[in-house]
Amino acid sequence: MAAQQDAARPPIQQNIIEHPTSTGLDSRKLAMWCFLASDCMFFGSLITAYLVSHNRAAVPPYPQGFFDIPFTSVSAFVLLMSSVAMVLALAGIQKGDLRRFRIWIVSTALLGLIFLGGQIYEFTEFHHEGLRLSTNLFGSAFYTLTGFHGAHVTVGVIWLFSLFFASFRAPLVTKEKALNVEIAGLYWHFVDIVWIIIFAVVYLIEPI
Repeated sequence: MAAQQDAARPPIQQNIIEHPTSTGLDSRKLAMWCFLASDCMFFGSLITAYLVSHNRAAVPPYPQGFFDIPFTSVSAFVLLMSSVAMVLALAGIQKGDLRRFRIWIVSTALLGLIFLGGQIYEFTEFHHEGLRLSTNLFGSAFYTLTGFHGAHVTVGVIWLFSLFFASFRAPLVTKEKALNVEIAGLYWHFVDIVWIIIFAVVYLIEPI
């Protein structure tokens, strides 16, 4: 009799979310949100340190008239377009279209590499013009802020290329595991948003 009752019960759905939390979010996604929240405070402190110290340099160069705004604007646009490519990559894997995913995830990573190349070029030019990490407070604050952001972009590019190569080894990147790509997308969008803030504060507002 008990066996018949057990058989009549509807099956219990399991693994709807691989690692659910009390919030209903996957634990990995929640962990990423927590990390991004801590990174907000980290970059907030760096931006604050820059704003407080960059105009207190005892020796030149100074921020006013030093930056190449058109060049950095192009770099900012490239990084912004990489977020669009990331959205398309996520849409591709969510639909199970591996080809589309691979095209756009590589596009995102390549745009990130272009941004990093522009940043390296900019740092090299600034170095030739006399702005070094130890030159003055402006140099220390500028290189620390933008350098840490560049390090975040580098980590993101490595992550994106890892997802691309993992897609050739099923079932590491599949439609069912699109969350792996979504988490990487959260990180990448955060990096882009941080750069928009840095670009506005460091390059556009403060030097005026």
